[in-house]
Amino acid sequence: MATPVHVPRVNNNDDEVRLVELKIEIGSQVTVGQVLAAVETDKAVVDVESPATGFVIAIDAQLDAMARVGGVLLWLGETADEKAPAASAAAATPADGTGEAAPTAKARALLLRYGISASQVPASSARLSADDVERYAAARGLSPTAAKGPSASTAALAPEIEGRRVALRPDERGMLATVTWHRDQAVAGYIELPYDPAPWDAYAKQFGEQHGLLLNPMLALMAWRLVELAVESPKLNATIADGQRHEYGEVNLGFTVQAGDVLYLAAVRDAASAGELDFVKRLSGLQRRAAAHELTPLETQGTTIGFSSMARWNVSRHIPILAPHSAVMIAHAVSADGRAVLGATYDHRVLHGGAVAALLRKLSRPRKAD
Repeated sequence: MATPVHVPRVNNNDDEVRLVELKIEIGSQVTVGQVLAAVETDKAVVDVESPATGFVIAIDAQLDAMARVGGVLLWLGETADEKAPAASAAAATPADGTGEAAPTAKARALLLRYGISASQVPASSARLSADDVERYAAARGLSPTAAKGPSASTAALAPEIEGRRVALRPDERGMLATVTWHRDQAVAGYIELPYDPAPWDAYAKQFGEQHGLLLNPMLALMAWRLVELAVESPKLNATIADGQRHEYGEVNLGFTVQAGDVLYLAAVRDAASAGELDFVKRLSGLQRRAAAHELTPLETQGTTIGFSSMARWNVSRHIPILAPHSAVMIAHAVSADGRAVLGATYDHRVLHGGAVAALLRKLSRPRKAD
């Protein structure tokens, strides 16, 4: 019997994803856990793994096309000549505008200018028109974003210099999506302040000895304090959607992990549901899996507030980019001369500088040291 491989849900706000890579073709023999394809949203690029061993007998999606979450991406058979069921009704809609309610070229340009997706806008006919987009934007008081210059896919190349195109890895595509969102959507600001690390050092030492921890838990404890502050002030754990502030119902703490030449933003999902010790252990486990390149797709997506440290490189100023659809990314650094600094990149659409400065002051000391 044929086995369907479904289009995964990458995050709760997207009912469609784009198929950006196919690693197989019809007739390919695959095994359980083998990566078959990669799909992309504004937040992340996620691999699609095979749920069974078998042969690819049909592919219901098209490369560089939008596919509905839950629809059939492809079919696996027990033998290479097994018949596939009829194509799924939820198969992908071609990105070139050939499918039901696909946007016209003018509509696609307007969607980009307004920062909205085609799935949000009701279509008045078989094609999503520019008029449909304009009506939707006017009804919600949306304003087009200013032109930002050439996109990553159309940037001019250095003239008269030969070279070659190299396909991006999934983590590199994710970084491209993150940087593009930071550039095109967030109105990013940055604030930093020096702080005395002695209270944190003392608290981390006492905590580690009390719980028999082998590694210094200071950064994990600072990240936990950030989770507590996000619970106390939901505005920190928010983004802008449809002209309103969207405050998330859970805190997903993103923590940067450098593993070789790969930079992960590993997410502790629903972090506030953990206690302090459980959070430290969960984050430690994420860091170990990241170092071994064993993070699951769910562990690399959905960040709502972030923490990044470059203390190990003796960096005195660290200005990180924001994770897509988040308002704050904390930057922790310690220079070679021992100067400790806390900074924050923040989305000025959500937060003003005074609120971020207050956050950094609270974060500079453990709660139990206050």
